[in-house]
Amino acid sequence: MLIVSLFIAIVFLISFIWATKSGQFDDDYTPSVRILFEDEDVKQKKEEEKQENLTEHGN
Repeated sequence: MLIVSLFIAIVFLISFIWATKSGQFDDDYTPSVRILFEDEDVKQKKEEEKQENLTEHGN
């Protein structure tokens, strides 16, 4: 049982080192602020709906 747990720990350590060296954790800022910015498609749809509402209501 001890050998199996040591083997699993070594596998996780190697995979962590590989992920770190391959740049997996380089960009930790962008994902946290991505939700704060709207996509261009969403902005365009909102503007189109606004224009349609203005033309329908005659304003």
